[in-house]
Amino acid sequence: IMKILNSKTKNFDRNLDYLLFKRRKSIKSDKVSVSNIINDVKKNGDTALIKYEKKFNRNSTIIPSAKKITKLIKSLNPKVKKAIDTAYNRIYKFHSLQKFKNISYIDKFKNKLEYRYLPLESVAIYVPGSLVSYPSSVLMNAIPATVAGVKRIVMINPGFKGNQNPAVLYAARKCKIKEIYSIGGPSAIAAACYGTKKIKKVDKIVGPGNAYVATAKKKLFGLVGIDMIAGPSEILIIADKKNNPEHIAIDLLSQAEHDKLAQSILITDDESFAKKVIQNIETFLKKIDRKDIASASWNNYGVVIISKNIQSSISLANQIAPEHLELAIDNSTKYLNKIKNAGAVFLGKYTPEAIGDYVAGPNHVLPTDRTAKFSSGLNVLDFFKRTSIVSCNSKNLKKIGKDAIILANQEGLQAHALSIECRMKN
Repeated sequence: IMKILNSKTKNFDRNLDYLLFKRRKSIKSDKVSVSNIINDVKKNGDTALIKYEKKFNRNSTIIPSAKKITKLIKSLNPKVKKAIDTAYNRIYKFHSLQKFKNISYIDKFKNKLEYRYLPLESVAIYVPGSLVSYPSSVLMNAIPATVAGVKRIVMINPGFKGNQNPAVLYAARKCKIKEIYSIGGPSAIAAACYGTKKIKKVDKIVGPGNAYVATAKKKLFGLVGIDMIAGPSEILIIADKKNNPEHIAIDLLSQAEHDKLAQSILITDDESFAKKVIQNIETFLKKIDRKDIASASWNNYGVVIISKNIQSSISLANQIAPEHLELAIDNSTKYLNKIKNAGAVFLGKYTPEAIGDYVAGPNHVLPTDRTAKFSSGLNVLDFFKRTSIVSCNSKNLKKIGKDAIILANQEGLQAHALSIECRMKN
């Protein structure tokens, strides 16, 4: 039975924290087995990689042939191709508008100072596969890398029984990805990090995955760059009684159907409306294909919160810092400036979160598990490294060197001080 929390009750904060941390404690994987897989791939390369593919995906071919890729793409429904084309164009347009600017200026002492953006040389995008397909994940991960100017983009996408999903392959072709590997799980992350005879290592790995993939990325961070440690999906909806309860119910389930550990939260100031939403959720759960997953998510981690008013709902949203936040309220733009912590915001009664997953334009790879308090969704800047450049001459060094020498000596770093001082004497 779904639990309704009232923000006015004495133990509300404790109960909410329990619900949020209960899910966090459940998001785990067998770290020992992940470490063993990583070490096996590091030591045995392709042999280990194929072993795990056979075990988990019944797949023995890690590099699909161009002929097979073309054949699979040809089998794809033209309507799906058109939808991918539309999504590609909108996502590309949005990301191409993300501005970055090199900095170059000369200070008052004539020293030249610069800051340059340089695209990464190689990136692997991890696209979940096997029994599911996410062409949208290909677009969301590859397009910002393309806009940034990354030369080598590799797609890691597990197949099943030797086949990958045609929609995923078409999206990869649309993004002009030439390197495609039919591998998945921690072994795929290890292969991209260390490299094997068949797979050249990359500089950064991005993209969503299950708890095992996330653990592998976390363990290998430092040897290879990563985007974030993304957990199961989340949605928080602030809705007033003027909404259609069916709309809000299915929006909540749109994230619950992703994963048994996904979390869906509704905040409303009307208890009667809240009960109508819950009734509609129960109805929808009998109809949707992924009812088992969505039911587990909703029953274990879903919650409806009754708040005092819309303003207090905003405060709660900032406290929870959700991945996705829907403001299904009148004058939603009025409250936007009050939102401080959210991966993505969807304004108004006719902007469901699901539109952002596919064709809106902004990226759907977003911070989860309350990390929206300090991090952002995937963007073009994630595929750049920034380098600072300093240029002094003998005359200008003297203008700023004296203070540097004082600070170096203060820190007990004599060689630092002398490296500046010897040049100033000359």
